[in-house]
Amino acid sequence: MKYRPFGKHGFDCSEIGFGAWAIGGSWGPQKDADSLAALHRALDLGCTFVDTAAGYGDGRSERLIGQVLRERAEAGKAGRVFVATKTPPAPGEWPPSPYCRAEERYSEDYLRANVATRLANLGTKRIDLLQLHTWTRAWNRNPTPFRVLRQLQREGLIGLIGVSTPEHDQNSVIDLMRGGWVDSVQVIYNLFEQEPAAELLDAARACGVGVIVRVAFDEGVLTGKFTADTTFAPDDFRSRYFEGDRLGRALERVERIRGDLEGTGYTMAQAALKFVLAHPAVSTVIPGIRTVAQAEANCGVSDLPDLPEPLLVKLRRHAWRRAFWYGGK
Repeated sequence: MKYRPFGKHGFDCSEIGFGAWAIGGSWGPQKDADSLAALHRALDLGCTFVDTAAGYGDGRSERLIGQVLRERAEAGKAGRVFVATKTPPAPGEWPPSPYCRAEERYSEDYLRANVATRLANLGTKRIDLLQLHTWTRAWNRNPTPFRVLRQLQREGLIGLIGVSTPEHDQNSVIDLMRGGWVDSVQVIYNLFEQEPAAELLDAARACGVGVIVRVAFDEGVLTGKFTADTTFAPDDFRSRYFEGDRLGRALERVERIRGDLEGTGYTMAQAALKFVLAHPAVSTVIPGIRTVAQAEANCGVSDLPDLPEPLLVKLRRHAWRRAFWYGGK
């Protein structure tokens, strides 16, 4: 496992992190025993960064992570594990509309209560990184929630402060970075979604902001394992993400990528992660991991050679400007 600086914050983290959404639910059936084994295996392989959220199974993911950390401490397994979690806005429109008020969706009372729940679920007295789960550009003019979080930081309840970008307007966080409001950003960046390379990633690097990349596999299709016959359970998030003709359209583009990888020695999944890691601003990428096999496959990518420059240039051609996927075609 290779390690990278987390922005300007004085520590290195594993470049392959553990995305813990699926162990909380919403991705089909998942046994806690499999989740615990997967997380233990990833940490044994050198993973030091774990990302979760309040919404991943209503705290289920956080509680499983807390259990693993206690088990490892009791077993005398050394090694610092950096845990990032997220607080969603109070109930309302998702993503927040320009007419939502930040001080209502992220009030001080709400944030304090939510942070207390995160701490209880994780079984810790301090959250390594708390991220707002999500944001709207309209709030940049009055980023009240971050003032509250800085106070919680001064009180020792939070280590670092971050924001998970809104899918529809990721560049809205650039002003937050330049204004010194955030220590990290979590962005969507993959072979299809390459817009962050235009400005966001370089701005983060210039500001010393840590960069966490999510959705590196575009919810699984960039692993190359889906086919036209793939279906998802009704309670699986992907049944909505790939509804209608979306899966078929994505698979057509996956085949073009597969053609570019022929003879290179990289699998689709390996190339997807290596593509993300090729950008120097990226601190860590957090593929979803729910089994021991996935932990081994994803963590093992770190030890593979970097993508050759000619291949990297070729893969950049697969950028897909599909606008806001959730809104339809």
